[in-house]
Amino acid sequence: MIGDKKIVVVLPAYNAEQTLEQTYSEIPFDIVDDVILVDDNSTDDTVGKAKQIGIKHIFVHDINKGYGGNQKTCYNNALSLGADIVIMLHPDYQYTPKLIQSMAYLIANDVYQVVLGSRILGRGAIKGGMPFYKYVFNRLLTFTQNVLMRQKLSEYHTGYRAFSKTVLESICYNNNSDDFVFDNQMLAQICYAKFDIAEITCPTKYFDEASSINFKRSVKYGLGVIGTSFSYFFNKIGLAKNKIFQKPENSTE
Repeated sequence: MIGDKKIVVVLPAYNAEQTLEQTYSEIPFDIVDDVILVDDNSTDDTVGKAKQIGIKHIFVHDINKGYGGNQKTCYNNALSLGADIVIMLHPDYQYTPKLIQSMAYLIANDVYQVVLGSRILGRGAIKGGMPFYKYVFNRLLTFTQNVLMRQKLSEYHTGYRAFSKTVLESICYNNNSDDFVFDNQMLAQICYAKFDIAEITCPTKYFDEASSINFKRSVKYGLGVIGTSFSYFFNKIGLAKNKIFQKPENSTE
């Protein structure tokens, strides 16, 4: 804990057997209280490795529900455990667990309620081996999103994120897609609910074992991102009512 804030790290896993132990070993357990791993019907022995290294909270999907579906299970179970701060960390070791302290303290000290690890601040993306076409797509999509959503984020596409309990309970993330666009829908919901977002510089690594979507899936994702941004814009000016921007029934916001 930090103060009286319970910190839970969630690991949305798919075929992470080879990188899980290295990721888990660098989690700062001096402040992290619990770790949740959700296995999205992996074809390798991710679950066996998770049990071997001592992860207590393991949830397994009987069918592959997709990256967004995996996150829904992660956040729902983190809240059930009484988390005050939830940090999503990919178990493929693409993002360093060594930034967990910095992200958690910003939230625990009520400076921000959302923190993103940005690969674009500094030179983390290219230096870490991000494919050039993905870097270009990232910059073009981020520019479009900032214009349509009137934000100033360096990127919307990082998978390294920390949220306060208040944020997760204030948005309908379970209404989002089960696919990769879930990430962008969630950030759109957070901006729509008027939460401020902090970003910290995050190095990243691209290597064979790190998960990454191919060009075709990247195009589909990009179209979904643009659709989400336009949906946000039209909801803001009152010309649309998308269910992802509804408030949860138990929300006090």
